[in-house]
Amino acid sequence: MATSANTAENAIREFLRRTKKTDDIDLDTPLYGDDGIGLDSMDTAELSAILEDELGSDPYSAGLMPQTLREIVSFYNDDLVSES
Repeated sequence: MATSANTAENAIREFLRRTKKTDDIDLDTPLYGDDGIGLDSMDTAELSAILEDELGSDPYSAGLMPQTLREIVSFYNDDLVSES
């Protein structure tokens, strides 16, 4: 059974493939800037919408600005804990 965190990670990797960004990242690769994947504001808005559609919530709409894939995955792990 897939967890929300796994679903989020898979959605992000698919988004990166589709937008021709590298999907060869680890959990600590920076999402923004030249030293990371290089997401810009439009990419971030699209990623936010994808996560919202797939999972019903996303860290960006919650007022967070995750810097790595790990921070996004942690948002969904924390979300699961708070729902229990």
